[in-house]
Amino acid sequence: MAVVLALIGILLYLQFRAHLDDTLNQGLRSRAGDVSALIQRGDSGLAAPGRSVLVERGESFAQILDARGNVLDGSPKLKADPLLTPKLVERATRRTFIFTRPNPFELGEPARLLATPVTARGQRLIVVVGAGADDRNSQLASLALLLAISGPIALLLASLAGYGVASGALRPVEAMRRKADEITEEDPGERLPVGTADDEIARLGTTLNGMLARLERAVDRERAFVADASHELRIPLAILKTEIELALRGERTAEELRDALHSASEETDRLAELAEALLVIARVDGGKLPLATTDVDVAELLDAVSVRFDARVRASGRRLVVDDGEPSQTHLTADPRRLEQALDNLVENALHHGNGSIHLGTTVHDGRIELHVRDEGPGFPPEFIAKAFERFTRADSARTRGGSGLGLSIVQMIAHAHGGQARAANDPDGGARVSIELPAGGPGGA
Repeated sequence: MAVVLALIGILLYLQFRAHLDDTLNQGLRSRAGDVSALIQRGDSGLAAPGRSVLVERGESFAQILDARGNVLDGSPKLKADPLLTPKLVERATRRTFIFTRPNPFELGEPARLLATPVTARGQRLIVVVGAGADDRNSQLASLALLLAISGPIALLLASLAGYGVASGALRPVEAMRRKADEITEEDPGERLPVGTADDEIARLGTTLNGMLARLERAVDRERAFVADASHELRIPLAILKTEIELALRGERTAEELRDALHSASEETDRLAELAEALLVIARVDGGKLPLATTDVDVAELLDAVSVRFDARVRASGRRLVVDDGEPSQTHLTADPRRLEQALDNLVENALHHGNGSIHLGTTVHDGRIELHVRDEGPGFPPEFIAKAFERFTRADSARTRGGSGLGLSIVQMIAHAHGGQARAANDPDGGARVSIELPAGGPGGA
């Protein structure tokens, strides 16, 4: 604002000075025209005896010179010494010009003069008219003083106004800052105050509130995850502790001790499975589910899963069937270890919670490959299908049969990491069906 005011003051001063100079120059030209007219229509020389043709007007003055610079006539007190130097006389015989010199009547004050050539009765003459510039200078000095006084005052007022406007505009920011300082992890539901104006500050507050809402949901998910994980860990640990305490009493037979150790081994396996599942979920939540992608032969993948579960499925009196509904040379780009983990979870669920034969198969449609596992049991409860892939979610019929409720969640996470999707449904022919649909081009082409 100081720079702007200084530029405005300079421009105003220069414009006013130019206007004053214009006015003074116009006055000199008018006076020179009057003097030229007087001497051109004189009948008996330049002046009548005893008087001059030049009449002084206020602070103006005039002088008439011949081509050699001699004074022929002039205002009172200017009939002796010429106002022009020899160089200026030579210049004035050729053209009109304006110049500045000390005032001949007031010492120390400048005067503005105009010299112009005139021809009268066949004689080449020079008319010089002038006027004092002290009025012009005093007006410029008054303007400069006025600008010097009003400029700082205007700067002060503008600064106060700018400070007030900026403070008013930033007051919502300060309110948001104070509120943000009060928000703690114990009460993440608080939000920043947002004004009614539709401006950048309000939009910033809305964006920050959206971020706080997302963070609150993330905190709630983490708290629920910790609570659910603690609950799931507590049950096998309690069973394991009970079996160990009973075995330590020393009142049990060898058969009972073997049963207790077998039960403890099962709970240990369950704890290991749960720890592995929690590790996978933690990696996904951190956005770091690593994939070592390579070319995967789907037929070989299904055969490997079938061989791994064959003994357990036969021991339960059931069958594990690999359907050959698609060409055996179907390939996709994926992480074989993660896909085996997902299929293992699906077969494990079918083994524990389903009935009849377990079918592994694949279908291809629209450039996407679907891997599916289905059984011949009662299927999913209808209300469970919509939330089948949520963490720690189990159908009521499965709650008394072990499991952490993380198997299908991990299947969905692995499918998403590959750019695909997992779906659960009840097969029209009976039983539950869970499928993993993946892009044939791999995660990068999804």
